[in-house]
Amino acid sequence: MHTKWMKRPAWVAALGVLVTGAVWFAWPRPLPVDLATITKGPMEVTIDDEGKTQVRHVYTVSAPITGKVLRISPPRHVGDQVIDDETVVAVMQPTVPSFHDARTHEELQAALAAADAAVTLAQAEVRRIEAALGFSRSELKRAEALMRTEAISLQFLDKAKLDVETNEAVLASAKAQFEVRRNERASVAARLGEPSKAASRENPSCCIQLRSPVTGRILRIVQESETVVQAGDPLIAIGDPLDLEIVADLLSTDAVRIKPGAPVRIDGWGGPPIKGRVTRVDPAGFLKVSALGIEEQRVQTTIDFVDPPEAWSSLGHDFRVIVHITTWRAEDVLTVPVAALFRQGEDWAVFVVKDGRARTIAVKIGRRNDRTAVVLAGLGAGDRVVLHASDRVKDGVAVAERQVR
Repeated sequence: MHTKWMKRPAWVAALGVLVTGAVWFAWPRPLPVDLATITKGPMEVTIDDEGKTQVRHVYTVSAPITGKVLRISPPRHVGDQVIDDETVVAVMQPTVPSFHDARTHEELQAALAAADAAVTLAQAEVRRIEAALGFSRSELKRAEALMRTEAISLQFLDKAKLDVETNEAVLASAKAQFEVRRNERASVAARLGEPSKAASRENPSCCIQLRSPVTGRILRIVQESETVVQAGDPLIAIGDPLDLEIVADLLSTDAVRIKPGAPVRIDGWGGPPIKGRVTRVDPAGFLKVSALGIEEQRVQTTIDFVDPPEAWSSLGHDFRVIVHITTWRAEDVLTVPVAALFRQGEDWAVFVVKDGRARTIAVKIGRRNDRTAVVLAGLGAGDRVVLHASDRVKDGVAVAERQVR
């Protein structure tokens, strides 16, 4: 009996330890959550989108004629300096006449023979009228001599003068007709000529030199190799790389909130942020299909740099940038992280930590951006709110700030 009672305290102690451990494990622990403190400070609302740089004034040199673009020496490259009306940027040679088939060749030979006959006919007509004119002039001289002796009437003299003037006019017409026939023959003969007889490349007078219309740098070479182009085809683009602006195609719903002169922060180009300002919002939009295949109405917005060129001189034509256009800004407002907000019916709400427990508080917010929102009512500076609350966080649940390891 004495041994039995000596063992009972040890058994009771072990049972107490087990009960205490079970209660400790079963007791609810505070949920680890991320917390943020409500503070006052500056806030701005921006419209963010991609943009690209472009030279403000780009001059495109186009082909003035249909012909072949030749290689020049030294060759031109993108980035080369050019001088207004001095640097030759392209050389063009008129197109060489093409070969024609046998049927066309025979038709042209027949047309050439007909043109020769027409020239001969016109030449004979000129000789005939020259002979008639010579005769009428002789008649006029005889009439003038007889008129002095009053052997003929004045009417006969006038008729002789009329014949001379008429034949002179007919002769002028015949000579003009002869020139027409001769030029027609030359045209047919040129069409019948062989391509090898065309002006050669070695002849400088055969080619057209295109000079730079402005001082700047070559931005793009459309035709690098020798090739035949049509009149009006672009050959080379020239501009000043330091005369840059930014163009962003914004959604029309965002563009209506932007005013000229709005400040812009420019980043995402590989360097430090740059300051800019909006100079123009186009009054007309256009349809653009996004990468996801969605049709969107976009409006082109133009932005100028505010910082000196030294800050963005490494940018060039058609570089990608990210623009953040400010539509609203305040220096001292109460803000709450957007990650703490959730919907409670038609209102916004947050979980505020009080005495170690989460309490649901309805809030009224104003302007917001991607990170924060202005608090109009419901919260005060210094309140701690839960960020990214999961479905385990409910009103009255014990919470504790998650420790970052």
